[in-house]
Amino acid sequence: MAEAGTISAGQYIQHHLEHLTLNLKTLSLGEGGGFWSLNLDTTIISLLIAIFIFGGLRLVAARMQEIPSKTQNFAEIIIDFVNGSVHEIFHHKTVFLPSLALTLFLWIFCMNAMDLLPVDFIPRIAGFFGMPYFKSVPTADPNTTFALSISVFLLIIFFNIKAKKHRLLKEMFTKPFGPYLFPINFVFRLVEECIKPLSLSLRLFGNMFAGELIFILIAIMPFWIQWAPGGIWAIFHILVITLQAFLFMMLTIIYISMAHDAH
Repeated sequence: MAEAGTISAGQYIQHHLEHLTLNLKTLSLGEGGGFWSLNLDTTIISLLIAIFIFGGLRLVAARMQEIPSKTQNFAEIIIDFVNGSVHEIFHHKTVFLPSLALTLFLWIFCMNAMDLLPVDFIPRIAGFFGMPYFKSVPTADPNTTFALSISVFLLIIFFNIKAKKHRLLKEMFTKPFGPYLFPINFVFRLVEECIKPLSLSLRLFGNMFAGELIFILIAIMPFWIQWAPGGIWAIFHILVITLQAFLFMMLTIIYISMAHDAH
């Protein structure tokens, strides 16, 4: 919550939208370095969440029992849900794709869920360690969402080449309008492929940035007012963060499935 008499509402919002950056050229905090700037807050939170997910699943796997515990039941429900979603769309034999889908869903969901923490909670803790800025929602940073989508894009290219080999060039130049309109076919195919990472990244970033901004706007309200809109928005936002993780996972499955199939 913004403290009256210290900073204005505009300054409060601006402060919470700033990243903790590291200039890779000078190795100094808080200095913009353009391309050579690393958002440390995004990197730290993303890595900690990845370690938490990997460690949690590893612990569940190590303690599997014939009579499952509640934690094991919960993990098996998520794994079965992801496997079912994959095999409904992807009809080829695969071990890699369910693992990729599970990783994307859990990682993105947990990164999104950081938005449910109180707006000032992590920034104030970071302030005790001399960090002037700290954004705690990695998916509200376009660098994260574009990194995820570009990784998926590279996988799409890999599976296109692996599944179709020389037929890929024929498909690119002859579909959908036939070989005589091959320039149009090729341009359409380029546009189609380039839209995939853009749509994946911008959809996730836009929804999470908007959600984060609304929480910040609620936080600048008087203390006795913010509970009602904050609670309502938090409940609605649980659906948003789950849906965005699910959509990213499903679109990844669909795009990789399209790479295996004919145009």
